[in-house]
Amino acid sequence: MVENKIRVALTGNPNVGKTTVFNAITGSRQKVGNWPGVTVEKKTGIKEYGGRILEIVDLPGTYSLTAYSADEVVARDYILEEKPDVVIQVLDSTNLERNLYLTTQLLEIGTNLILALNMSDLAERKGEDVNIPVLEKLLGISLIRTTANEGKGINELLDEIILRSGSASSFPNKIEYNKKIEDEIRQLERILAEDEALMTRYPSRWLSIKLLEGDENAHSKLSSSNVQFKVNKFLSNLISEEYEAEMADKRYEFISRVLPQVSKGRVERMSSSDMIDKVLTSRYLGIPIFLALMWGMFELTFTFATPFMELIDMFFGSLAKIVAVNIDSPWLSSLLGDGIIAGVGSVMLFVPNIFILFFLLALLEDSGYLARAAFIMDRLMYSMGIQGKSFIPMLMGFGCSVPAVMATRTLEDRADRLITMMVTPFMSCGARMPVYVLLAGTFFGKQAGSVIFGIYVLGIIVAIVSAKLFRSIIFKGKPSSFIMELPPYHSPSAGNSFKYMMNQGSLYLKRVGTVIVGGVVVIWLLAYFPQGVEYGSAESYIGSLGKLIEPLVAPIGFDWKIAISLIFGFLAKEVVIGSLGTLYGTGADEGMLSSALVADPIFTPAVALGLMVFTLLYVPCIGAVAVIKKESGSWKWMLFAAAYSTAMAWIMAFVTVKIGNIIFA
Repeated sequence: MVENKIRVALTGNPNVGKTTVFNAITGSRQKVGNWPGVTVEKKTGIKEYGGRILEIVDLPGTYSLTAYSADEVVARDYILEEKPDVVIQVLDSTNLERNLYLTTQLLEIGTNLILALNMSDLAERKGEDVNIPVLEKLLGISLIRTTANEGKGINELLDEIILRSGSASSFPNKIEYNKKIEDEIRQLERILAEDEALMTRYPSRWLSIKLLEGDENAHSKLSSSNVQFKVNKFLSNLISEEYEAEMADKRYEFISRVLPQVSKGRVERMSSSDMIDKVLTSRYLGIPIFLALMWGMFELTFTFATPFMELIDMFFGSLAKIVAVNIDSPWLSSLLGDGIIAGVGSVMLFVPNIFILFFLLALLEDSGYLARAAFIMDRLMYSMGIQGKSFIPMLMGFGCSVPAVMATRTLEDRADRLITMMVTPFMSCGARMPVYVLLAGTFFGKQAGSVIFGIYVLGIIVAIVSAKLFRSIIFKGKPSSFIMELPPYHSPSAGNSFKYMMNQGSLYLKRVGTVIVGGVVVIWLLAYFPQGVEYGSAESYIGSLGKLIEPLVAPIGFDWKIAISLIFGFLAKEVVIGSLGTLYGTGADEGMLSSALVADPIFTPAVALGLMVFTLLYVPCIGAVAVIKKESGSWKWMLFAAAYSTAMAWIMAFVTVKIGNIIFA
């Protein structure tokens, strides 16, 4: 009987189009979560094809299977421990030499491997031609040419998966190291063979090679083995760094023998990507162009979202009126109208802004520009104490702080990781957008887009300055060097950007349906009771709580309602606006909430600007704080991050309001 389900692992170097292949195969049928025990993102998708069910697992991008970062450990251990039926490595056709290095390591593991030669259209345009039959013969594995962003080659890839599932791997041209290394590999294999259970889990040759290379993760696999002592004794007089360098040289020697036999093409003096990079990554023009693009993105977000916001505003306003007219019970009417509809409606109002922002970010990433942004920022960031690679998690922070903090796992140096982890939440995540849109739109009119852009830039500046402070005082020393391969530019896929937007936007909507609804109900309860007091007044429970903490924020110019909103914003930043809508009892009508804020003497343009700055900088949401604890492995760093960011928020908001009072007087 043929097993109906085929488990497929998708691996490859970063920026080779792996996610595009994953999306082309699975479409929208994907599930995002974390790997058990770690917080590296895991994507799985299901595809029914040829009468079989394919379970596709998208592994973190990696350049090699030597485990330096958490991403690499996850990618390697999934292949080793889970033993998928088929492994697909996605390669960049325009950079075979670098990509084939990972291929040699996958073959050492003995995986049932298929190569997807992606971006073949770009290679053809550069005049490069890969002889597929010869490369298949040399490697002993199947190879499919794909252009995933156009869906080309995907069906052929699926056919090959079904054909190859159940087959054994065959690699005729095994890499031969020098005689000394081969002798030591064989000796180690004999020692390891004494532990039969260990050998059923890991290929003996691969494990021997990794032990000789000094791979710490490979050593950890022997922690409960009865051969650990013998292995350590055998390795005690060997210098692992020399073996690692020697074996890496041999793998590249193998690749250098293969490539001339399969790749024929002309070498351009300068590609179109090189010419564009001359301008976009220029030492003098790079940062101004980057800032101009960011400014344009926020202007577009604000402009295009306005008509949709008006429609949502009308819907929730009508819903609140229907509830008020048709429900006789005062408390139920208040719960639905003043609590749930007002709170959720205030947050739903900004869904168009969130979706448009995610779409534009996806277009920039898909085009290859965001990788340049990290490159452009490297010089500035290195001088301030962190490496340019840290900018990638920080860029992800524009979407959500939780995956951004997780992405610090790609940084090998612990000091770089901790510094980046502390400053990444200063990047303005999408959840803060509703606060900016409401306050900037209410108090700054046509200048709203520029004000929001300024808030985002302030977050970047505070992050970089904080990194310099941490490096100078806490993590003394120089940041590690930054090595990054820039992908070629290509036309971004609107379809992929749309899928990314829908995926991230749906996560936002899910938060509205869970955390935010729960938050506004709690706020309503505290604002409605004790019975007999005016809803949301200073005499209510929430008023008493607000009055208690008001002295802490009074020097900034905030009152107890703002203080309460900020406290509940710890659940999720969107709740800040939901709280204001509930406390001001304006229903879900944005116009009414805006009018109420303008009518409140506590709210001036300076205070509105200060509240935006405070929202940008103070302690991130509970989810991000939990991830900082998980990633740092320390309560100390989690508490430090919360205390430092809140103190920074207080100081910056205080300065902003004082200066604003002078400017707007």
